[in-house]
Amino acid sequence: MAKPKTIFICNNCASEFSQWFGKCSNCDTYDSLVEQNAHPFGVDIPGRGGVGNWQSSPTHSKSGGKPPKARASLTFDQISDRQIARWDSGYGELDRVLGGGVVPGSMVLIGGDPGIGKSTLLLQVSNQLAQKYRILYVTGEESGQQVKLRASRLGVSQPVNVVNDENPENSETSDQETKTATKNPENPIATEHLSADLYVLPETDLEEILKEIDSLKPNLTVIDSIQTVFFPSLTSSPGSVAQVRECTSALMKVAKHEDITMLIVGHVTKEGTIAGPRVLEHLVDTVLYFEGDRFASHRLLRTVKNRFGATHEIGIFEMVSNGLREVPNPSELFLGNRDDPAPGTAIVVACEGTRPIVVELQALVSPTSYPSPRRAATGIDYNRLVQVLAVLEKRVGVPMSKLDAYLGSAGGLNVEEPAVDLGMAVAIVASFRDRIVDPGTVLIGEVGLGGQVRSVSQMELRLKEAAKLGFQRAIVPKGTKFPEIGIEILPVGKVIDAIIAAVPHQELTEEDLDPDEDD
Repeated sequence: MAKPKTIFICNNCASEFSQWFGKCSNCDTYDSLVEQNAHPFGVDIPGRGGVGNWQSSPTHSKSGGKPPKARASLTFDQISDRQIARWDSGYGELDRVLGGGVVPGSMVLIGGDPGIGKSTLLLQVSNQLAQKYRILYVTGEESGQQVKLRASRLGVSQPVNVVNDENPENSETSDQETKTATKNPENPIATEHLSADLYVLPETDLEEILKEIDSLKPNLTVIDSIQTVFFPSLTSSPGSVAQVRECTSALMKVAKHEDITMLIVGHVTKEGTIAGPRVLEHLVDTVLYFEGDRFASHRLLRTVKNRFGATHEIGIFEMVSNGLREVPNPSELFLGNRDDPAPGTAIVVACEGTRPIVVELQALVSPTSYPSPRRAATGIDYNRLVQVLAVLEKRVGVPMSKLDAYLGSAGGLNVEEPAVDLGMAVAIVASFRDRIVDPGTVLIGEVGLGGQVRSVSQMELRLKEAAKLGFQRAIVPKGTKFPEIGIEILPVGKVIDAIIAAVPHQELTEEDLDPDEDD
C-alpha cells in the first residue's frame, strides 16, 4: 500500500509546504510547520446558488461526432429566481445585524472575548427559534448538564433534550410529550416557554456531529465552538489551522446541500481577531463580533461581513440577571445626565451602519507636569484626537502643546468616524475654559486641517435622532439644506464659529483663548 502523501502547514498563516522548514517563509514564524495528510477530507464547496437553482441547457459541439460536454457556466436568465425567506430570530437587534433575519442555509460566524456572552446569546436565540423549528445545539466546551443548568438560569423552561449525555435519563424527556406540550394551543404558557425542539449534543468528533445532523435533520445547528471540533483523520490537535479549515469546509458542505443554517462560535486571539486560518472568515456568509467591556452591562454585536445585508451594522444588548436583553433605544444608554451638565462635555450623533446613536463626549484638559504633554483617548480614535488638538492650537489659538488632554465617550462606545470631530473640538475648548456647553445642542461635522467644518453623510438621519430625544439645536457644516424636522439648525464654516455658537452666554475672544497673552 502506497504511503499517503503529506504536506506541512503553517499554524500561523496556513501556508503549505512540501517539506519541513524551521521557519515559515511567508509569515517568518519559527517552528510553526505541522505535518498533515494531503487532502484528507476531500471537501468540495457546493455551488453558491443552492440545490435546484440550475437549469439544463443545450450545448453546441464543435468536435463533430463527439458528444458535447456538459457546460457548467450559465447566464443570469438561466438561473432560477428564488426569494430569500428570512426567519425571525425573536431578537430585533440580531435581525438588524443579519440584514433582516436569519437566512436558511447560511453559515454565520460569531467571535468575541471569553465570557462576553456568545453562548448565552446563541442559547437564547435557539430557544426562541425552537418554538417553530428544530434546533441542534452542539457544545464542545460544556456537558449537557452544564448547558441545561445555564438554560434554567436564563429562563429557558424545560424540557431541553440532551443527546448522548452521560446521564440521559436525568435530562431527556419524551419527544412525544414535549411536542404535545409545545404545540398545544390550549396551553399558551407552554407554547411560549417550552423548548421541545431544542436538542443538545455534547460532542467534539466531526463525524459524530455529521451523523447526528443527518439523523435529526435540524433546521438550524449551533456549533460552540469550531475550535473544539476535530476530524479524526487529521493528526493535528483541535483548534489547529488544518482542523478548523477542514471542519468548517465539511459543515459548509452540509449547510448548503441540506439547507441547514449554521451558527458557529469562534475563539479570538489576544489581538481580538478570530483564531484559526483567515480562510475561516472567507468560507462563511456572515461574520459577527460580540464586543463590550466585561465590567460593563452593555454588549455590542457588530457585523464585519454579510453576504445577505449591509456591513458595519450593530445590535446592542444589556447583560441582566437572566441573560441578554435588547436595548431598543441605545442613545439613552450612551447619554449622560443632561439635567446636571458638567464643563468639558459635548453631545454628538454617531452613525453605526444605518443606526444613529447620540453619544456624550467628555474632555479634561489641564496643564502638563511633563516635558511632553499626555494624550489619552477612550472610545475615540487616537489619531483623530491628535489631529483635532493640532488644529485647535494652530487655527484657534489654544496652547495644547502645554496641556494634557484626556477624551472619552460615555458608556465606552467606540465612535471613530469623522463626524464626531466637531464635538471633540468643542468639548476640549470647554474644558480648557471650564465652561458648560449648551446641553440642548448637538454637534455634527468633520474638522479639516485648515480649521474648516466639513459635511458628513447621513445628516438627515442624525438630526431626526437628535430631535426625537428632545434636542433643540444642531450645529452642522455650512452649505447643506435640510427639511423641517423640528430642530434649530446653526450652520458654521469654521471651528471657531462652532465654539462661539456652542457657548451662547459667554463670548470667546482671542485673549480669552490664549491665557499666556498679557492683559
